[in-house]
Amino acid sequence: MSSKFSYLLLILCAFGISPILSSAQSPSSAVVAAPRASAADLRVTSASFDASAGAALQSMKARAEELKIGGAAVVAYFDGDKIESWSSKMLVVGRMKDEPTATDKGSNLLAIVYAKAAEMADTLKDSGSKVRPPMTGEFGWEGGVIVRVKTGYIIAAFSGGKSEDDVAVSRVGAAKIVGDLRGAR
Repeated sequence: MSSKFSYLLLILCAFGISPILSSAQSPSSAVVAAPRASAADLRVTSASFDASAGAALQSMKARAEELKIGGAAVVAYFDGDKIESWSSKMLVVGRMKDEPTATDKGSNLLAIVYAKAAEMADTLKDSGSKVRPPMTGEFGWEGGVIVRVKTGYIIAAFSGGKSEDDVAVSRVGAAKIVGDLRGAR
């Protein structure tokens, strides 16, 4: 196991994120589980989120590259239980869209990642949770995670890979923000 990956595992465990690895898995095929410990006691402000957002996107980029996928990543934070505004940051990882072909109309990955984020902002559940049918403008696709904090919600979403890979990338972003903000206390 590389020292960089070992360090990531140590950080994840320190902040209550349980990495699940079988002995046969390499670091690039690791599955990172959702946060075990609650982040509900974590106070977040737009300024503290903004300070961590870039690093979270770089963590998401690194995970996407390990999985050999490209696409669009977004992280966001909003105050309270009902969204009125949010602070967000986005990063393109290799490609923003899949070009149309003779047999496929193509995909705007940036539009899809924001649709995932918008669904989570409304449902307060991970994207694709199926707590209700998708509304116009939503797809109901998995790939985004939302974390409740004391002051609001943190969202991380990715689009460009298979659903399970998008979720894995998003979990790394959310874990990075939570870890950074816990460390800043």
